[in-house]
Amino acid sequence: MTKPRILLTRRWPEAVEARLAASYDVTRNESDMPMNAAALAAAMCEHDALCPTVTDRITRDVILTEGRRARIIGNYGAGFEHIDLDAAREGGIAVTNTPDVLTDATADIAMTLILMATRRTGEGERELRAGEWTGWRPTHLLGCSLRGKMLGLVGYGRIARAVAERAKAFGMQVIVHSRSRAEDVPEAAYHPTLDSLLRIADVVSLHAPGGAATRHLIDAAALQSMKPDAVLVNTGRGSLVDEAALAAALKAGTIAAAGLDVYEREPVVEAALADLPNAVLLPHLGSATLETREAMGMKVADNLDAFFAGREPFDRVA
Repeated sequence: MTKPRILLTRRWPEAVEARLAASYDVTRNESDMPMNAAALAAAMCEHDALCPTVTDRITRDVILTEGRRARIIGNYGAGFEHIDLDAAREGGIAVTNTPDVLTDATADIAMTLILMATRRTGEGERELRAGEWTGWRPTHLLGCSLRGKMLGLVGYGRIARAVAERAKAFGMQVIVHSRSRAEDVPEAAYHPTLDSLLRIADVVSLHAPGGAATRHLIDAAALQSMKPDAVLVNTGRGSLVDEAALAAALKAGTIAAAGLDVYEREPVVEAALADLPNAVLLPHLGSATLETREAMGMKVADNLDAFFAGREPFDRVA
């Protein structure tokens, strides 16, 4: 029997590519650069499965391209806002994602950003590498301790819960804003409105889903609600933050600092943010451990195996 043809839009960990190659006719994007819409549409016509990442915009035109052959989109990642699910349903194309395996790695990066922003470590490293450090002195690059500070979680899924665990180990208090209060959130720690959380949190960490309903959840007005010594961290979705408004707030001292791992227009980053010493900027490293990236790929493989065997994929979102 002819093996199903699948396209990987970027290079995946070696162990995952080897597993896929054993069962499928795999086309790899050897350049490891983002594919444009025309190339993605062509792939839909030439392969039985398209396996994109968050860097790919799988639009309606790509999905419903004339002569399409692909019957499943096996997304490499938990988020799927970059895929037009309505178009996939209309075209009868299954879409899967990779939930549950990114939790610890992403929570670790959230805590990394919290520590870097509050302790000003990015500023310190840049100063040292530039040869500008003149030695230890009592008032040099003073940050703040996390013990006793209040962490405000916006969204309360698996990753937010994991961040809460880590933050408590640093002596932080945790408060939560989400659509409804979870059973493990004390009533006193729950904030039904975002504004009430922003006004008292020392660190705000974003974990809400993406999409039109949450686009620019943190805008100029929200930033004005935050404390002037507060820190904003985003490891959720780039669309949650109005980056131009954030840059203006950081420059004006409306808030003290920010740490970002995701961006509105990846890989483009708001130019004004890159020039600010109180902005910690990471290149989307949330899931970037070998263990996690392999687990993500194996999830895609599991979903493809189920689909092509005539079974329901484990992680179907459309």
